[in-house]
Amino acid sequence: MRSLMLALLWAPLAMADPGLVFIHGTGKQTNALDDYWTREFVDSVRQGLPDPSRYLVVNCDFDQYMWDDQAAGCLASQLTGFINQGNDSLILVTHSNGGNVVRWILSNPTWDGRYPSIINATHQVIALAPSSGGTPLADAVHNGTVFESTLGWILGYDSDAVKMQQVSWMSHYNQNWLYGTSGRPTLPTAFHPVIGSDVDSAVWDSDSYCGGYQYQVALEVTQNWLDDCSDGFLECRSQSAAGTPWFTDTDKTRGSEPLSHHQSRRACFNLDTLLRNRVEELL
Repeated sequence: MRSLMLALLWAPLAMADPGLVFIHGTGKQTNALDDYWTREFVDSVRQGLPDPSRYLVVNCDFDQYMWDDQAAGCLASQLTGFINQGNDSLILVTHSNGGNVVRWILSNPTWDGRYPSIINATHQVIALAPSSGGTPLADAVHNGTVFESTLGWILGYDSDAVKMQQVSWMSHYNQNWLYGTSGRPTLPTAFHPVIGSDVDSAVWDSDSYCGGYQYQVALEVTQNWLDDCSDGFLECRSQSAAGTPWFTDTDKTRGSEPLSHHQSRRACFNLDTLLRNRVEELL
C-alpha cells in the first residue's frame, strides 16, 4: 500500500512534460542566448532534460521595475507561450535581478491573469546570484558621490531596475509585495539560490580569466563597496535573503573556486554541470 501511495504521489510529475527556462538579469535583452548566457552554458545545462529541445531563453527589458509590463509582463507572455507549447512543468534558471521579476510573479497571483497558470506550472526556481536583498552599489549609484555615480554609469548600472535594487527599496518590497524572505509567506514553489562569495582577478591565476578577465577586474573594484562575502555586485546576505540556498559556490565548484557575479552565468568551474545534474535529479 505504501509503495502504491508513493507511486501515485510521484505520477503527476513523471507524466509532466518538463521545460527549462533561462531568465536573464538587469538589462534589455534581444539575444540573451549569445549576449548574456552564451550557447556553451545553455547547451550544457539543457542536456539534463529528457528532451533537450524543450528550453526557452527569455528576452525582456529588465531595466524596468520588476512589475512593469516590459519586465514581468514580458516574462509572463513568454512563459505562457512556452507553457502553451506543451511544457507544463517548468524549471526556471534565473540570474541576478531576474530572480526578483520571477518572485514578483510568484508573489502576486492576482496581479495578472496569466500569473496563476505560470505559478502552477513552475516546479522549481534555481536562482543564480539573486539580488533578493538589493545591493549597496545601487545606493552608491543613485545617492553617492560623483565618482560613484560615474562608476555606475560606466558599468551600465543606471536604470529603474537598479534604482529598485537599492537596499532600503528591496527591504520595502520584501516586506510588502514579495514572498520568500524572513517573516513573509513562503513562495508557492521552491526557490533555491546559488551564492557567489568572492572575486578572483589575479593576473597569474588562470581561473580569473573564465568568462573574461576584464569583468573580474571591474568586479574587484566594485567589491570595495561590499562585504567581504560578495560576488563583486551582491553581498552573500542579499543572495540568500529569499528562499532556501542550494549552495555557496566554494562548497561545490571545481577546485572550490568562487563565482563572481559574471561567472555565475558562465560555464565556469563546473557550474553548468552542477545545474545539468540538478535538472536531471528534479525530473
